[in-house]
Amino acid sequence: MLNAVTRVPPPRNEPVLNYAPGSPERGAIKQALEAMTSARRELPLFIGGKEVQTQSRHEVRAPHQHSLLLASCSRGGPAEVQAAVDAALAARHDWAAMSFDTRAAIFLKAAELLAGRRRAVANAATMLGQSKTVHQAEIDAACELIDFWRFNVAFARDLVSTQPESAPGTWNRLDYRPLDGFVVAVTPFNFTSIAGNLPTAPAIMGNTVVWKPATSAALSAQIIMETLVEAGLPPGVINLVHTDGATLSKVALTHPELAGVHFTGSTGTFNRIWMTVAESLDRRRCYPRLVGETGGKDFILAHPSADVQALVVGIVRGAFEYQGQKCSAASRVYVPESLWKEVSARLEAELAALKMGDVTNFENFVGAVIDKASFDNIKGYIEHARTKPGGKVWLGGGCDDREGWFVQPTVVLADDPKHKLLCEEIFGPVLTVHRYADNDWAGVLKLVDETSPYALTGAIFARDRAAVDQASTALRFAAGNFYVNDKPTGAVVGQQPFGGARASGTNDKAGSVLNLVRWSSTRAIKETFDPPRSVAYPFMVKG
Repeated sequence: MLNAVTRVPPPRNEPVLNYAPGSPERGAIKQALEAMTSARRELPLFIGGKEVQTQSRHEVRAPHQHSLLLASCSRGGPAEVQAAVDAALAARHDWAAMSFDTRAAIFLKAAELLAGRRRAVANAATMLGQSKTVHQAEIDAACELIDFWRFNVAFARDLVSTQPESAPGTWNRLDYRPLDGFVVAVTPFNFTSIAGNLPTAPAIMGNTVVWKPATSAALSAQIIMETLVEAGLPPGVINLVHTDGATLSKVALTHPELAGVHFTGSTGTFNRIWMTVAESLDRRRCYPRLVGETGGKDFILAHPSADVQALVVGIVRGAFEYQGQKCSAASRVYVPESLWKEVSARLEAELAALKMGDVTNFENFVGAVIDKASFDNIKGYIEHARTKPGGKVWLGGGCDDREGWFVQPTVVLADDPKHKLLCEEIFGPVLTVHRYADNDWAGVLKLVDETSPYALTGAIFARDRAAVDQASTALRFAAGNFYVNDKPTGAVVGQQPFGGARASGTNDKAGSVLNLVRWSSTRAIKETFDPPRSVAYPFMVKG
């Protein structure tokens, strides 16, 4: 047995490839896209190390091209979810007993596979299945997921190396145990990296997992699972089940041995998970750890001293990259009256230059929203802005579902500071702007803080340092990730740990050691080398 106290390879953020004409990566992604569009795939469940096909299935189609059938995906029912739970529990002992180095090597190998020969296929699956441009796929499905696997291994090694002090004659130790049971991971459609991180972060700490990915991200989930299997993940450690939320809830969330939930999705869904778990506490072996990153109504606040061009670039990228389908996307902007004329002119010009369409055409900046339900929801908000008082559609607003679920980048002007579109999460390419009086800086700070129930991301653009400091203090609890002169999206693993509080989640900071702590249940061990031989203490001696 290896008895060395090892050090894991120091993690470094994976470089983002640029896919410029003539580059090797551009050729590789073109080949991967062609291969993936020419052959329909069968997507199984992965339970106990085996691929499981079911008769119940759903089609996976490209959001930007309804006619493009990418895959047929098996759907699990109660029996399959129960089998996944049983497989996770069966694998639990051996996985927890495995040395940290052995577990770590699996995820480090997965990172290398994804950085190398699996990079193009992961990006292609994300582009086609989730309608991401090649740049958005690269920073997500490749770079961020690679970073999660490398950095989480390093974070975990640092964590388990943290040990208490020992008094003379004793040896104190902390045993970093996995949670007492199995973990459920529920992952969203919008980030392949989140889909890969939520089941693997607990697994790195020795937990076994039942993983339910979003139905609309089934193709990229398959690539993640194949990568982990090739890297040597033992059977039953992560069990992928495509199923509906009600089935997962009935079987897994009420199970007596549920030890934790790692979730990213809507606030409403997380609330239901919390209530389901709480309703059956009297039948549980432990209190499950509930870790959730949910919604956002993310803001950009411009001070009168803001650099207008930097502000406009931050607005366009922050609001409309990946069609605004980021929990961190800018969806409300506060601009002082003195800057509006210049901001509006530049914003109008920038949006006029954006191209929308099939993401395999690299000239396009905007693709399609994920599905019909999302399309209808976003369209409903745009219609509200058109027909109700207090605001108006200023730019964009077009919705076209003939070939794909396309929603034009849209800017709404709201005179009412409590307008529906300034308060509610839309999760699409809709930005609402509120103009404020330059002399009401204190009032707008209060408005930004109190308008939304969420507290995920936010940004201030200002060249006045005092204004930056005032906003940072006044908005301290309004955003878990706060940006100064930058867009409120694009958190990098190891650099900006990500998460928010209030209605935005438990703020357990993915991309940092803080998240890994949640997947460990520590045991304190005290060993005394020469125990006392007498009950009496010295103070008891008569004298």
